[in-house]
Amino acid sequence: MHIAKDRIEVKMQVPGVVIRQHENFGDARGLGRFACEYFSLDTGVDTAPLFHGLQGDACQSPHWGYVLRGQLTTTDGAGVQETVRASDLFYWPPGHNVRVDADAEIVMFSPQHEHGIVIEHLLGQAAR
Repeated sequence: MHIAKDRIEVKMQVPGVVIRQHENFGDARGLGRFACEYFSLDTGVDTAPLFHGLQGDACQSPHWGYVLRGQLTTTDGAGVQETVRASDLFYWPPGHNVRVDADAEIVMFSPQHEHGIVIEHLLGQAAR
């Protein structure tokens, strides 16, 4: 799920302030503490080989985030792809892989515990 800034409904606009809100953008109940993450990713990075060995060979942590620059495409377990670009807000549910289509920088908010497991797995894969 993603949405471009210009498609987010303006809830309030007064001189010097614009508030946009898109409701029901993922569900965080029961996920505990969150981590804020800043990723810099080069064109061509593909997480599929790195996530091999995780459940479904995919990241099992949900993420909410914002694309500062670049373009990324996610693929879920059913093979459905979705592309996000600069200025898009996104929600990636558990069970995804990511391919970087153009050098990217993203900010994400993820459940610490779930994404910590994925990051530890990535570190192990990179050490091989």
